Amino acid sequence: MSAGADWIYEANPVYRKSAAESVFEDLRSAIVSGRLTVGTRLPSETHLAGRYGVSRPIVREALRSLQTLGMTQTRTGSGTFVLTDSPRQELRYGGYSARDLMEARPFVEVPAAGWAALRRTDQQVARMMKLCGEMDQQEDLHKWVLLDCEFHSAIAEASGNSLFAKVIADARDSVSQQSELLNLMAHRRVASNIEHRKIAEAIEAGSEDGARQAMEAHLGKVKQAVTSIMGDDAR
Repeated sequence: MSAGADWIYEANPVYRKSAAESVFEDLRSAIVSGRLTVGTRLPSETHLAGRYGVSRPIVREALRSLQTLGMTQTRTGSGTFVLTDSPRQELRYGGYSARDLMEARPFVEVPAAGWAALRRTDQQVARMMKLCGEMDQQEDLHKWVLLDCEFHSAIAEASGNSLFAKVIADARDSVSQQSELLNLMAHRRVASNIEHRKIAEAIEAGSEDGARQAMEAHLGKVKQAVTSIMGDDAR
């Protein structure tokens, strides 16, 4: 039996709170170290879920992020295969690259937050605060990512500018992929919760400058996390 086959059939249950992070790191480590060589077909989601002692959705989260890094590729009807032992030079999330998002989001979301502080309704503020509370309590990574995207969409909608709202809606899938990857690799969820609440509180207070500054700080931290993963290639 090959080293790769040995790895595949070893039992390695995960009991940590962040199970998706553990699965992702173990799979990535196996690829980087060469225990899973380029061209290897990974076991099915069901098999991997049994190996780690987690649910299939958790395995799916880990596999999505490996594919985002370009280290694996899922082929319909064939399975998931190892493509490379290192992340691709240009990180892409669906139709947009990491650079696309980093360059464009500050020009949309910073002013959107400022306008939201001036134009938001009580119902919109209540929605943002509710989302902050739900993100604080949410331990499921994929569900947290959905709430994260909903929060940013809510701000764009509260800005009263339909173009801002349309741009954020168009980039939603790419932003969600980035958010999921950063939470697995850069442990951003707790920090993001704090940053989100600062944005929401500034909007609630009607502080245009405060909302703009809080959003700018948040996106700056996201940029730092992306560049820490990809280095100069993400700039």
